[in-house]
Amino acid sequence: FLLFLAIAILEASGYMARAAFVMDRFMHALGLHGKSFIPMLMGFGCNIPGIMAARTMESEKDRILTILVNPLMSCTARLPIYTLFAGAFFAENQGWVVFSLYLLGIILAIIVARIFKGLFFGGEVSPLIMELPPYRMPTIKGVLIHMWERGSLFLKKAGTIIFLGVILIWLLASLPFGVEYASKESFIGQLGSSFSPLFKPAGFGFWQAGVALLFGILAKEVVVGTFGTLYGVEEAGLKEVILTHFTPLSAYAFMVMSLIYIPCIAAIATIRRETNWRWTFLALGYSLILGWFLAVGIYQIGKLFL
Repeated sequence: FLLFLAIAILEASGYMARAAFVMDRFMHALGLHGKSFIPMLMGFGCNIPGIMAARTMESEKDRILTILVNPLMSCTARLPIYTLFAGAFFAENQGWVVFSLYLLGIILAIIVARIFKGLFFGGEVSPLIMELPPYRMPTIKGVLIHMWERGSLFLKKAGTIIFLGVILIWLLASLPFGVEYASKESFIGQLGSSFSPLFKPAGFGFWQAGVALLFGILAKEVVVGTFGTLYGVEEAGLKEVILTHFTPLSAYAFMVMSLIYIPCIAAIATIRRETNWRWTFLALGYSLILGWFLAVGIYQIGKLFL
């Protein structure tokens, strides 16, 4: 809610539009449009409104490029994952570890934007032309209403998807009848075991981690709940559980994977609605491949020094 509060104040004051002008030259150097700054900033709250905010861009190329890299902005839904793992393995430097993930997302967005600009969106970035609203003193009522609208929408989406996701996980962990709950022989254990070896080079090749990432596609908030359901512990006891399954290095690799890999299903649907299937599949493909290679690279290179 604090992030939504800050964005509400910036928008109500009239500064948000001016920020696009201030950042225009810098964004051009990155291959993006000045108007890309606002959608990217909103992506830190939730990628869905960030993607939708790109509608205001006149150039189709600039709009699609902004949409493709927006999911690399670390939304608030990923924060519970960072909090759990950073709190368990990097308690003394938790803030710096989480900050490094946000910074990594920004750096990757810049690199991917430059690459995609050269591959798919050649030519000059269109000039920035927009009407600037006057500066205004934000009213407390207006800011609170704006914050509540966005915050409650996020909570409603998160709460609904988390509830349905946990129910589905519980059901798959309980079937078929006669097997131990959340065991490797359960449906969910069989599902996770089928692809979890892909993550072994990244240090988390056990099926529970694979299932958590798979259900994280429903919503990133579901990842923590998935671990809790599979291990049969409350959120407060999860730290002790993951300490026995991860190392600090594999924990950081898992957080990097959670940052980059496939966006949540609501973001995927929004990308499809705002573009087409071609760009949607590109967004899914590059994020999954990039996330896997970075997670593996961090773990394998880290092992050489630790």
